[in-house]
Amino acid sequence: MSRNSNNTKDDTHTIAVLVENKFGVLAKVASLFSARGYNIDSLCVGVTQDPSVSRITLVTRGDAKVLEQIRKHLSKLIDTFKVMDMGETDSVEREMILIKISAPKASRSEIFQIIDVFRGRVVDVSTDTITVEVTGDEGKIHAILNLLQPFGIKEIARTGKVALTRGAKTLKGSKN
Repeated sequence: MSRNSNNTKDDTHTIAVLVENKFGVLAKVASLFSARGYNIDSLCVGVTQDPSVSRITLVTRGDAKVLEQIRKHLSKLIDTFKVMDMGETDSVEREMILIKISAPKASRSEIFQIIDVFRGRVVDVSTDTITVEVTGDEGKIHAILNLLQPFGIKEIARTGKVALTRGAKTLKGSKN
């Protein structure tokens, strides 16, 4: 995230932000990161159960000091209602990936077995490819990619991470 590219996986943070659902808010959030030289590794945005509020879930990297700066800057944006580091709470995190795999008939049985083990879902089959949908945590996504790599991955489309706190706790809140 910071200008130093030696960040480790331990420096990865999932941040959830509730913002006003209006034009330009996402651009302000992205500009905040860009202006400070921070990277957004993944980004997922969607409207909440309240149509006037959007939830931004982003993954970024940095040490505790950098993370605190990001949280403070995000909280200061006028359109921000709430900011939460999902790593500070017990949470459920998931990603979804579509994987198009080279799949000649001789390999299909083995590919289908791998897909089944990962509880993937075949969403398209052609004469020479299979497209599968897999949902899970980052480890599961990496694992299936590694197992399918030898068959020839033609293309992938991957969502950003989404996360919710476990139990009754929610991210709801009024302006910070």
